[in-house]
Amino acid sequence: MMKKILTLVTFLVLGLSAWAQQTNVLDQLKSDPKKAYGTDYPYAFTKAPLTKAPRGYKPFYISHYGRHGSRYYWNAFLYREMDSLLTNAHRKHQLTAEGEQFYTKFEAAKEELSTGVSELTDLGWQQHQRIARTMYQNFPQVFKNGGNVLAIASLSGRCVLSMSAFCQELVQCNPKIEIREQSSRFTLDGVVPDDRQNPARRDFPSGKPRYEKNRDQFKYTDNLEETIVKRAFTSTEGLPGSVHHIGENFINLYTSLPNIGHEGMMGNLVTDKDIADRWENSNLGSYSWLFPLQYRMIPILQDIIKKADAVIDGSSDHIADLRFGHDDRLGPLHILMGINGADSDPEDPYQVKNIYQNWQTCKASNIQLVFYRGKKATDEVLVKCLLNGQEASLPLPSDMYPYYKWSDFRQFYNDRCKAHTPSE
Repeated sequence: MMKKILTLVTFLVLGLSAWAQQTNVLDQLKSDPKKAYGTDYPYAFTKAPLTKAPRGYKPFYISHYGRHGSRYYWNAFLYREMDSLLTNAHRKHQLTAEGEQFYTKFEAAKEELSTGVSELTDLGWQQHQRIARTMYQNFPQVFKNGGNVLAIASLSGRCVLSMSAFCQELVQCNPKIEIREQSSRFTLDGVVPDDRQNPARRDFPSGKPRYEKNRDQFKYTDNLEETIVKRAFTSTEGLPGSVHHIGENFINLYTSLPNIGHEGMMGNLVTDKDIADRWENSNLGSYSWLFPLQYRMIPILQDIIKKADAVIDGSSDHIADLRFGHDDRLGPLHILMGINGADSDPEDPYQVKNIYQNWQTCKASNIQLVFYRGKKATDEVLVKCLLNGQEASLPLPSDMYPYYKWSDFRQFYNDRCKAHTPSE
């Protein structure tokens, strides 16, 4: 009985500690305003200390889900609309001096931008190379003797190339590693289960985050779109698009530029401070977008459990299972798993920032589950969760955080999956 009480108290203390760590999010934003780019934020390689495993335990297997790396903007409309707008304004002499400078730089880059729509950039490739090498260096016991790895990706080219970059780097680290890469309809259930081409696609329940019923309690107003338009144009008369739409296009282009090697193209028409000042509101929007999608990711979580079970019982010889997909899968998976409290679904809109930050679903963001075995056959298998390379909490009891018993993990998440079965 005393052991159960101690475990529960430890769980509560660790949960409160993890929550407290998240309450400094606005300070994090001040130290790195680009985090306000949210899902456009390029992956940050911060050196994070890792807690030593319990005595006698060593890692033997890793299960991973990663978003594709940095890319060009996801659709061609942004570039086309920007080209039409700037060209018209230039011809009509409706650009400010800074607007003209931007027009000149955009003209020089527009062929590249329109050609590259949605494709992985060199930075995106490099991100996955470095993440793979870091994984290898952090957990050498998993990879030192080589072994078999299965990597699966969505049918998107940027995900396939992200997978290729990651896998090539692992093999560079150790040529004894054998990797099978697959991007096909046969494996979509484990990486993008709601893809229309997935033959096993099911309809899962949805829902809204609770804070939305109290959204009016969140006091937020700004006129950033109007401010940006005034910085760029002397007049918008006769130009395509509303002031709001034009301003939103400028913002979307601005936050994408670091991912495509054109940071600075827009001068001061938009600034990091502009984006950071409205981050908490945009973060609410991200949570509202991703929260309803979480149960669609149940097949990914089931794939994680199934493949880990097979490794643990010896029916699979994999040393790692790798998955490469998108932000609208990794973000909901993050919420479904309750990583760092993301499933707590607060009613207060001001608390959302403390349990989910949209920069955690940045380019090349990833979840890694690292599995550990003890020396004795009777020792419990342990698992640790890393979110973007940093140790993260799960909604499970533990007296050895950040390590959790696999049996607890398996039971908890199997129950969660069963509680949200597909609609008939």
